Amino acid sequence: MNLEKKDKRTLSDVRMDKAKEFLSDARATYNDKRYRSSVNRSYYAALSAVRSILALEGANPETHDGAVTLLSLRFVKIGFLPVDIIKRFKVLLSRRTDVDYGDFDTIDNAEAEDSLKSAEQIIQTIDQVRTKLIREISE
Repeated sequence: MNLEKKDKRTLSDVRMDKAKEFLSDARATYNDKRYRSSVNRSYYAALSAVRSILALEGANPETHDGAVTLLSLRFVKIGFLPVDIIKRFKVLLSRRTDVDYGDFDTIDNAEAEDSLKSAEQIIQTIDQVRTKLIREISE
């Protein structure tokens, strides 16, 4: 993906806004005790945050696994983001897969709450690093 610096920032901002919107949806569905939907929205909130920081690098992964791999290589491996973020993301992906495709899988209150908290932490951590990178790019 070949974008100018300002276009990378714009795309990153759009994706982070989407992450925050999905996180709001995850909270609302959690509060409505719709735990499957909450887990789904939590995962997609985290994925949008991951895609927002990757946009600053000009990376546009085509798959969910590709997003994890690129995040790991470009941000975790060099110490910009903690290793824990990959573990949390993989748990969210696994739960999302279960609720979306498993006919008999159930998600309880505790798993949905944990998913919501993980998504919040992923988004917060990524947005802090993303904001710092944007400042550095703008200088």
